[in-house]
Amino acid sequence: MSFAYSDADKAAIYKVMAERRDMRHFLPTPIAPELLQKLLHAAHHAPSVGLMQPWRFIRISDATLRQSIHKLVDEERKHTAQAIGEVENTARMAEFMRLKVEGILDCGEVLVATLCDQREKHIFGRRTLPEMDLASVSCAIQNLWLAARAEGIGMGWVSLFDPQQLAKLLNMPEGAKPVAILCLGYVNTFYKSPMLVEEGWTTEKPLADMLMENGWQNNEGQL
Repeated sequence: MSFAYSDADKAAIYKVMAERRDMRHFLPTPIAPELLQKLLHAAHHAPSVGLMQPWRFIRISDATLRQSIHKLVDEERKHTAQAIGEVENTARMAEFMRLKVEGILDCGEVLVATLCDQREKHIFGRRTLPEMDLASVSCAIQNLWLAARAEGIGMGWVSLFDPQQLAKLLNMPEGAKPVAILCLGYVNTFYKSPMLVEEGWTTEKPLADMLMENGWQNNEGQL
């Protein structure tokens, strides 16, 4: 007995993974509440270590709060640019400042994906790898991303923020931690390639550079 999907279903799954993009340019068109719930249910179907389901999503519906979050991101954007200048050079810092790194004020919906508090109670699968709670939240974010792309909704993952400041702004309990600011919205078009590739910031590496067999290998393919 085969449990494989039909060829059409398999093609759709591979297509949505290939065409998913980290979006920065959005239209202000609202997302219907029932569609947003559908996307969040997709996120909630994600796997989690020990079935701990550590994800919590905070929907930002208050315009003033959205402005405050944008301010936090803009502050970190400047700090990041300065760090890039110190590690690389001022030209690279200027290149970074020209990049559009978020669409918080432009998109239809803003969600903050967070880790729940009291995670130390969950031991299953985390005794030696406590960071598996973060891996689980990442799976939920990826589910949301793929579902959004399938629905024609763009999504951007913003990580330029101070987590302690954002946690305070959102009145999060001690031990909880924001992981990502997620911008969702309709778009004029999806990037043909990742935006950072289109903008000339970086290039993608092939799978062959990431794949090893029977142990860690250096660039020359030797153990």
